Amino acid sequence: MERAHSLLLNEEVCSQLGEHQRVEFIFEWLNHLKKLLPATDRAHVKQNQRRLVEQLSAVLIGSPGPPTRWLLAHCLALLYRLGDPVPSSLLVDRCNDIIRSKDDSPSGLPTRLAAIACLGALFEQLGRMLAGSFKDTLANLLKAMKSAESQGRYEIMLSLEKILQGLGVSAVPGHRDVYKAARTCLTDRSMAVRCAAAKCLLELQREAVFLWTSELENVATLCFRAFEGSNYNVRVSVAKLLGTLLAAAVEPRQPTAPRQGGRGRSSLEEVMDLLSGGFLRGGAGFLRASGDMLKGTSSVGKDVRIGVTQACVVFVSTLGGSWLEANFPAFLSLLMELASHGRATQTPGDAVVTRRCVSFILRSTLGSLLGEKAQTNAAKQLCLAVAAQKRAIDAALTDGNVETRVSSADVSASQHVLVCCLLELGGLVQGLGSTAAPLLTDTLLDTVVSVLLHPVSSACLAAAWCLRCVAMAMPSQGSLLLDRCVERLVALKSSPEAVAGYGAAVAALVAAVQHCPLGIPHTKGMVVLALAEDLLRSASQNSRISLQRTRAGWLLVSSLVTLGPAVVEHHLSRLLLLWRCVFPASLREQEMELRRGDYFTWQVTLEGRAGALCAMKNLLLHCRELVTDDVISRLLTPLACAVALLTKSYSIFSVRSFLHLSPVESFGLVMNQLVTDLSGQDNLNQPCSELTLLPPLCHHDDLPLVGPALHDTDHRYIEEQLHGSSVGGGSLDNDAFSLCERSDDILELFVDTVNQLKGQRQQTVQTHVCAALCSLLKVLSGGIRGSLGPEEVRSPALSLLSGALESGSPLLRCLAAEGLARLVQVVGDPGFTVSVSLLCFDRLKTARDAASRSGYALALGALYRYTGGISSPQHLSTCLGILFTLSQDSTSPEVQTWSLHSLSLVVDLSGGLYRAHAEPSFTLVLRLLLSAPPTHPEVHHSLGRCLHALITCLGPDLQGDGAAVSGLRSSCLVGCGVMQAGPDCLVQARAISCLQQLHMFSPPHVNLASLVPALCANLCSSYLCLRRAVVACLRQLVQREALEVSEHAVTLVKELPRRDNTQLDVTIKEVGLEGALFTLLDRESDPSLRRDIQETLVHMMASSATSGKLGHWLKLCKDVLSATTDCRAPVEASQEDEEADPTRDDDSSAFRARSESGGPFTALRWATRRFAMECVCRIIAQCETADPAHFDMALAQERRLHESTDFLVLHLGDLVRMAFMAATDHSDQLRLAGLQTLLVIIRRFSAIPEPEFPGHVILEQYQANVGAALRPAFTADAPPDVTVKACQVCSAWIASGVVSDLRDLRRVHQLLASSLAKVQSGRDTSSQLYNEATATMETLAVLKAWAEVYIIAVQRSRQKENSDPSVSSLSSSSESGGLLKLVQSDLSTLSRLWLAALQDYALLTLPQEYASQLPATGGSFYTAETVKQARAHYSSSWAPILHATSLWLHSTGFVMSDDSPANLSRPATPTSMGHTSSVGGAKSPEDISSDRLHLILGISVEFLCSPHSEDQMENITSCLRALQALLDVSWPRAKIGNDQALSVELLSVLHRLMVTRESVSVQLAVLDLLRQIVTAAQEHVREKRHSAEVDDGAAEKETLPEFGEGRDTGGLIPGRSLVFGALELCLCVLVRKLPQLSPKLAGTSPTGPGGSVWSLTDSDCQLVSSALCVLSDLPSVCSPEGSVSILPTVLYLLLGVLRELVHQPSSAGGGGGGLGSVVQAALQALKSVVTSPMSRQEKSRGAWILLLRSALNTLLGLWDSGDSGVDQISLLTALTVFLLSAGPDVCTVEPLHALCLQRFNASMDAKDPLVSTGDTRVHLLCVICDVCLPQNAERSRPQSPEELMGVLEGVRAMEALVQAAEESQRAQLVAILLPLLISFLLDENALGSAPAASRSLHEAALKDLMRLGPQHSAVFRCLIASSPHLKSRLEAAVKGNQESLNAKASGANPARSAAKSSPSITLKTNFL
Repeated sequence: MERAHSLLLNEEVCSQLGEHQRVEFIFEWLNHLKKLLPATDRAHVKQNQRRLVEQLSAVLIGSPGPPTRWLLAHCLALLYRLGDPVPSSLLVDRCNDIIRSKDDSPSGLPTRLAAIACLGALFEQLGRMLAGSFKDTLANLLKAMKSAESQGRYEIMLSLEKILQGLGVSAVPGHRDVYKAARTCLTDRSMAVRCAAAKCLLELQREAVFLWTSELENVATLCFRAFEGSNYNVRVSVAKLLGTLLAAAVEPRQPTAPRQGGRGRSSLEEVMDLLSGGFLRGGAGFLRASGDMLKGTSSVGKDVRIGVTQACVVFVSTLGGSWLEANFPAFLSLLMELASHGRATQTPGDAVVTRRCVSFILRSTLGSLLGEKAQTNAAKQLCLAVAAQKRAIDAALTDGNVETRVSSADVSASQHVLVCCLLELGGLVQGLGSTAAPLLTDTLLDTVVSVLLHPVSSACLAAAWCLRCVAMAMPSQGSLLLDRCVERLVALKSSPEAVAGYGAAVAALVAAVQHCPLGIPHTKGMVVLALAEDLLRSASQNSRISLQRTRAGWLLVSSLVTLGPAVVEHHLSRLLLLWRCVFPASLREQEMELRRGDYFTWQVTLEGRAGALCAMKNLLLHCRELVTDDVISRLLTPLACAVALLTKSYSIFSVRSFLHLSPVESFGLVMNQLVTDLSGQDNLNQPCSELTLLPPLCHHDDLPLVGPALHDTDHRYIEEQLHGSSVGGGSLDNDAFSLCERSDDILELFVDTVNQLKGQRQQTVQTHVCAALCSLLKVLSGGIRGSLGPEEVRSPALSLLSGALESGSPLLRCLAAEGLARLVQVVGDPGFTVSVSLLCFDRLKTARDAASRSGYALALGALYRYTGGISSPQHLSTCLGILFTLSQDSTSPEVQTWSLHSLSLVVDLSGGLYRAHAEPSFTLVLRLLLSAPPTHPEVHHSLGRCLHALITCLGPDLQGDGAAVSGLRSSCLVGCGVMQAGPDCLVQARAISCLQQLHMFSPPHVNLASLVPALCANLCSSYLCLRRAVVACLRQLVQREALEVSEHAVTLVKELPRRDNTQLDVTIKEVGLEGALFTLLDRESDPSLRRDIQETLVHMMASSATSGKLGHWLKLCKDVLSATTDCRAPVEASQEDEEADPTRDDDSSAFRARSESGGPFTALRWATRRFAMECVCRIIAQCETADPAHFDMALAQERRLHESTDFLVLHLGDLVRMAFMAATDHSDQLRLAGLQTLLVIIRRFSAIPEPEFPGHVILEQYQANVGAALRPAFTADAPPDVTVKACQVCSAWIASGVVSDLRDLRRVHQLLASSLAKVQSGRDTSSQLYNEATATMETLAVLKAWAEVYIIAVQRSRQKENSDPSVSSLSSSSESGGLLKLVQSDLSTLSRLWLAALQDYALLTLPQEYASQLPATGGSFYTAETVKQARAHYSSSWAPILHATSLWLHSTGFVMSDDSPANLSRPATPTSMGHTSSVGGAKSPEDISSDRLHLILGISVEFLCSPHSEDQMENITSCLRALQALLDVSWPRAKIGNDQALSVELLSVLHRLMVTRESVSVQLAVLDLLRQIVTAAQEHVREKRHSAEVDDGAAEKETLPEFGEGRDTGGLIPGRSLVFGALELCLCVLVRKLPQLSPKLAGTSPTGPGGSVWSLTDSDCQLVSSALCVLSDLPSVCSPEGSVSILPTVLYLLLGVLRELVHQPSSAGGGGGGLGSVVQAALQALKSVVTSPMSRQEKSRGAWILLLRSALNTLLGLWDSGDSGVDQISLLTALTVFLLSAGPDVCTVEPLHALCLQRFNASMDAKDPLVSTGDTRVHLLCVICDVCLPQNAERSRPQSPEELMGVLEGVRAMEALVQAAEESQRAQLVAILLPLLISFLLDENALGSAPAASRSLHEAALKDLMRLGPQHSAVFRCLIASSPHLKSRLEAAVKGNQESLNAKASGANPARSAAKSSPSITLKTNFL
């Protein structure tokens, strides 16, 4: 194919190819040429023009297929336009000659068609250059038309359209001729020709004014005739033509002078008269219509009515939203006239079609053209129309005068108007949501409720439906409306109309609750059930209203069941009783029943049973979990009776439950119980309701075969009516149970019946029987194989289905194919499957009629659908042979379509087995695509499906590079290209999904530059399937290449010619593809399409929001959010658009209404704006993981100076403004989204400092916005969910610390205070609008918010206390203290409420087996009935409340204050929490405190024990902090210390947390808690020892009784021992952080993973330090014997840690920050162990001494074990600890003593001054060893600061030694120390020149001498006397010091005197 990519055709290659390949090659060349010509230099084009024309002409006369001829025509025209246009007239003449020629050969026709196409393209591109040839060409084409076949007529129409388009005004002379030709084609028997004619006329009306003036009526009649017998495409095209013409007549695009006999502008009334004429009379002439009138028959087909409806929608859409707004009242009254016209509603079927049509017009116009404000006004108009109808009927019904009494016809006419208005009113209100609130202040509700008493049931049901919509849109209205309707129903129980109307309304309102998360009060369910029981009970009392009461009663039961299991479980027993009563108790009783009873009794009975069955079905749908085996067994008897009733009747009853599924889903259905005998005459002669019955049973893939109307289209609502039965809206659902018993006999009976009947009657019975059989098979297929029953059943089932396969009805054939697949699945016998496939083969060989062949062809593909696919290559080959042959049968497009569809199924079902057949299949598909005539688009649909299946079959293989693969790939691309260029929208949609599939498997081979513009051009298509395909494809593309897609979309707009610019392109130009998608999202109502659009936007945002387009996205969201204005541009402003493009798609006019305000969007709906808010939240979340500058103002500003990137923090103002706009909107959903965004903003931006104002944060300037956004959420009428979200924002705002000023804080605090007051007042009336669980949610949210505020207030006040008061700034101190003060005032109330909430939560978390112990009335904040819903609310808010409560208890120190009552429940709640306090008198304060402690401990332990997911980290932290706060207080510590079992339990929970959580903060908190628990135990042991000491009066501690763990045996029991648990935890931490401690790893090299040197992070160091600290405390908790048990472990771990640390290179010299702290902790721990009192206890002393000696030995051995990098300082320090702290029994033993001295001596000689001067204790020994003598000091004075430090440390050591020595030896030591100090003194001369270190030493020595001399005066005097040189040196030093002090003082005085003369205020010049 690459060889085809050249300017000139490569004829050499072309001639070598076979015929089919040549066609493909030429197509590919033309496709390339189309793109190449515009990009080629003009001179180059002219140079090659002659040769190119020759080559293209050769293709022209080579009989090209349809896609090739259109491409050829385009290329020729392009060539003349871009090259030399002069010779083009020669080509025109040549084409005309070809058309004139009488060549009738098979090859002549394609050439002639190609010539016609070329003419159209030439005129379109060259326009007026060819004006001279126009006359001849037109005459020639019109003449050819008379003898042309359908393809010819089709091409000529398309060609004429292009000629008109190219010539514009120049074509005026030919307008009338074209009009005449198009008139005949508009009613052509070929549908494609009709479409082409409609397009041609649409082009003609641009310039031909007569079409919408003088000829308007004729054209309208013509269009009505075109609708007769039309298909979907024709209806869309003709409706577009008619609608555009009528719009032009009402609002002319150019002023037209009224001519004689003609007319100018038409009024709306005239236009609507025309339309209603078509609706009522169709396209019939006057005579025929009057004849029909006389006969009283109606001959207007549904297709005409549906076509007229679509035209009406196009008419209004073309005029636009502003026109509709202005003219809506008039338009509505005209529509209502149509709805109530007698001719439109002659039969029930007609009436339903008419109502549907009128509803469709209202929905399509009001729903998509108007903004929210305009929709509100429209709703008011609808209300007025309803009120007017109701008044008229009421007046007429109550008028006593018989003359003026209203006739039944008038009543029925009014019902249709009411139904249409009420359904649309409901739709509008539901769409508006809570923004419709202003409507309720008017008389809307009264008006709607008044209709409930209408005598006709359909009007009542419509009113009920409307009320349901109101309840869904505004949940606060649900309860009120329900109360109102229940009250009226009870009051008017004796009126049949009231029972029916109000019953339906109550049912509708109850059924709406499942869509409202806030629910209704639980009691309402009880009221409804009681009412239902009352109605059912009293039904038999009055026969006049028996039927209505029975129906209403069961309707209420059915709706009650939709409330879900939480409500229904309380009423299940009563429901089961009701069901039992309505059915006979046994089958025997039923037998007896059948023998008695009149018609009326049976009618009421069956009504009741149908209702009961419907309620059962709802139970299975909505309360699946309640349906236990017990319930099923109790339902089986009634069901058996229902089935028996069906089978016992003489023929099958078709029992239909009156609401099909439930009151929720199909309210509008007629509510009569249809018990119809299928074989009865009445039903057989009506076409049966295929559409309602069959599609749900067919396979969804097969439905496109039946036609696009069944496929999803925008017009589905009305198109469905075409296929419906004459009983409109009703459906005859046959019950599958009827076939369960003795099914073989029944089936055989039916086979006979079907064979005897003929025509329509046969088809009706066949439809019902097959539907029943398929229904049964579908049910059985879910069960076990072979469950169909005896083999005898197979034969009749097979013959029934094979008969249906030959039916004339396509739907029935689809159903039969599906039925066969299910039959084969259920039988589950491979032999049977093979026999069925052989049957299909045989029939296909013999069958001649199209229906049979297509039916069996489909069966062949569908047969293996449910049996795991096709696995036999032989079977596959046979299938393909047959299907290939059938698909090439061009005489029958239907057979081609069905066999190709079947082929696609075979490809899907054979998987990898099909690879071998891929190439011939591609060849076949391409050949057919290039040759199939465009007049049969259904063939192309199936070809598209095949191509899609083939691409999927090849899958990733398409990425290969081989010749074969690239051939297949280019075939795919060519096929997609052909389909994309096709005229049919479904084919284009399939092309897009094929390209999407190809892009998934082989992305590089799909050219986005051409695909994306093609997609964007169809974004606005009037075909839903095409829009879906486009968006689905975009969604996939933007996941990888979002930026490219955006760029390609914008280039599309630049390239488009002006006249094709739809508003969408204007939107893309202004705001890019993403903006267009937002607009589309606002207009679409299809859920799957909306979801795809949203996902596309999210992917686009994800790839570009943080990479340069941040500002663009935020502006886009802001524009969307602020597009609420309803100011529509006046009509005149958009006239140029009209002129430019009246052929716009009928629904693109939603884009036309523009506001003057300059924003790109106009009046977007709340759902779109809410999505924009969600997008903003997503953008913030994305930025979190991107550049840190997004959240750093200073960094962002700095980087903006140097680079062009954008940062989120710079847009903070916009973010806050958007959140504010959303939070204060009328829509509750949008308010929630706005508050959520505000919350995210506060959390993310609160800590960012403001660079320009140090000490402030950037959010401070938005205080006013935040306050204003929050205020509306706390008003009395705010919905609870909004208030809950606002509480969250309040607490986050206060906690964020943004606001420092107390007055500002008070504003937000005031809002929280108001909500607290509301909580205190208990369950007031306002909360009765919603479910009780909603009140729980709100209360807990308020308490949680207060808890969070209190926690932060306490934290801040602590920080203030800890920090230096002089440093903390005034503002922050006032703020933190102030915040606590603010909360303090409410704390007594809050603490009670918090405790009550915790008590509730504790009860609700009890396991299921304790459920019986829950209080019967509920808790403080929940009711017993709403326990399930309440649990979720408690679980989301308990943690902060727990933390706050423990902080409060901490602040009170567990002392009960007088003002807080002992009863914990909320003052206003009636429940007493089931608390014992109210029973056995008041509790003591001790008991209450104990309860509170155990409550908090219990909740924490329960939560920490259960396995939780990661997202609960906050709750874990809250629990740990709460426990820490408790254990900071002495009373709880004493309780816990006293209760060893509780302590051990806590430790095991903490151990589990330590092992399962990696979070550092959690691990640190765990160790902190461990320390507190050990401290509690220590205190307890100390207390017991102290009390024993006092009691015994013993003076000697050694004789004390044994306290602490281990008692007198020293044994510790795992699981019961606190010390053991603590050791476990410490070991766990140490071994995880220092794995070398484990004996298994001891001695291995200390490397981490991958050989890297192991190191500790700072947080690890903290953890290890904490663990060591706890370790050292453990001996003190034990008894002496116990301490001996654990000492080896403790010492092993301490020395092990020390060993690991001293071998760390970074810890040398005690440095390394964190490591240094660990070394310090280890030494500290060692010291506290060595000095433990246990080492002196008599019982344990000996063992301790031995163990400490071993430890010292180990310590001394650490020098040898390491290399040169040992941290000697730490080791020497540890050694010193031993020497100073352990007794002489440990250290003076040889060889330890000698070893110690050896280590110190070695260290003194070390090179490193830090080592040789290591520590005080080192020098102590140095002195003893007489190392530092005065002579040495004289010789080598310290030169560096380190040496100086060493000497000073030595002096300190000597001093310490003097203090430690006994009195007798002290004098000798002082005698050594003093000369040493004097030797450090310098004389005056030396002092000046000495280095700094020596000077410092001199000063320090002098100070020490001054201090020590007086202390040891005797020794001092003696020394001075004996050593004169020492005396003189000392005197000189003292004298020199005195002089320097005097000099300093005199130097300071002049400064002071100078200061007096200087100014008293000095200017501050240093502002840092």
